[in-house]
Amino acid sequence: MLPVIDLFAGPGGLSEGFGAFRAGRKRVFRIALSIEKDPAARDTLRLRSFFRQFPSGAPDAYYDFLRGSVDLHELYRRYPDEAARANEEAWLAELGKPEKYPIAAIDERIAKSLDGAEDWVLIGGPPCQAYSVVGRSRMAQDRKKCEKDDRHFLYREYLRIIAIHRPPVFVMENVKGILSTKVEGSLIIDRILSDLKRPCEAIGETGSARLKKNVDYELYPFASYGTSRSLFRELDPDPSGYVIRTERHGIPQARHRLILLGIRSDLNVEPTMLPVSDQDVPMWRVIRDLPRLRSALSRGEDSPEDWVMTVRQVGDLKFMRDDGMDADIWHLLRKTIRRVKPSLTTGGEFVPSPKVPVWQYAWFYDPRLGGVCNHATRAHMPSDLWRYFFAACFARVRKKSPLLTEFPACLLPEHKNAKNWDDGEDLAFEDRFRVQVKHRPSTTITAHMSKDGHYFIHPDPIQCRSLTVREAARLQTFPDNYFFVGPRTEQYKQVGNAVPPLIARKLAKVVYHLLK
Repeated sequence: MLPVIDLFAGPGGLSEGFGAFRAGRKRVFRIALSIEKDPAARDTLRLRSFFRQFPSGAPDAYYDFLRGSVDLHELYRRYPDEAARANEEAWLAELGKPEKYPIAAIDERIAKSLDGAEDWVLIGGPPCQAYSVVGRSRMAQDRKKCEKDDRHFLYREYLRIIAIHRPPVFVMENVKGILSTKVEGSLIIDRILSDLKRPCEAIGETGSARLKKNVDYELYPFASYGTSRSLFRELDPDPSGYVIRTERHGIPQARHRLILLGIRSDLNVEPTMLPVSDQDVPMWRVIRDLPRLRSALSRGEDSPEDWVMTVRQVGDLKFMRDDGMDADIWHLLRKTIRRVKPSLTTGGEFVPSPKVPVWQYAWFYDPRLGGVCNHATRAHMPSDLWRYFFAACFARVRKKSPLLTEFPACLLPEHKNAKNWDDGEDLAFEDRFRVQVKHRPSTTITAHMSKDGHYFIHPDPIQCRSLTVREAARLQTFPDNYFFVGPRTEQYKQVGNAVPPLIARKLAKVVYHLLK
């Protein structure tokens, strides 16, 4: 099998897709090494690597762990050889920190993992917070701090590894915001693309004894949306052409990411494009079979009866009607509020369920699991519950998520910009409360889910809550037996930062045809 090295691996979305790709019945890629600095994400990587150590199927103890009857330490104790190999494959290390993780040690670890293989693949991407539009807006008041952010230049470690180890093919992923990021007045993407084409020159290693020989790369997009291939043979192609729109490739999420393909020049091959679909996958089709849950209450007693009482105090419905609320929305609010019952639970790290996935059954479903992992709701304060309930009802009628300007005045948050808003003025973050619309792909699943659920409101008003980790993982296309380790905030971060495995599997197919 072809070895894969995954840098800045996160919880392993890219490597899961590559590891799952098959040519016929045969697996093509072997995840040789994953490097990740976050302890919780690395623990998730290690657990998934442990799962892969059993090609004929994981032992019963793995499922006992998922169901909570065996802890992780005991699981690894029972299978020490497999646990040791998983520990070797998933390396907790921080690239770009030579004082703690020397370059020589990193290169030695990569060489050992490749074990002399000449055909292999490098995947991954540098941390993306410094490139995200939201991340930059938060640093806008301190421009010098933003430009000195080390995360801008972590791609240089990726670049160094390309120059030294000369992978035939590499796949680099990052947020779309990288296209507009500037350092000292220049777009950083132009510098990145130039460096990736000539990595030895970029890191100043041309002629170095450490290099086998100088190496150049051709860069390609994975997809084209009405753009001819010839665009990417020009000297200065538009960098936005490297952006993949995952909803155009059968993924139930409108996730737009820069993903480029680098091919070593001496291979003299060109890739095929990913097929593009005009038919979206609705998000509801992907999560509808998951157990129905209620939200928890962050204030006061949290019992099913208290929750029902709280939700039913959504506000003075008559006042909302008099405040100019759309009659259809008002009637749906009245009808739905009577259907809120104390029969739902708040879920947990494992929720038994006999149901099976409606979409991509063979990919998501594991008959040995018997339920759903990482499916616990978060707690919300009453005022947010009322906003969630209204937003979900609004979306059912209008087929879109409401803006703050469309909320009843009594449900507006206690934020200065919302309370002081008048018609004709711009309102910052007017989509602060965003419900996922059933018949559309979800919006981009992000790591911000770890902070609150306002952008990820469940479309079922009866459940009146934000998405769980498992629902987000479904929309990110992680299999149901993929367990996210760590506290729930860390689980949300891992899911939000990942590449959807199903899009990664499609990328793997393109790469396979280059190397077969």
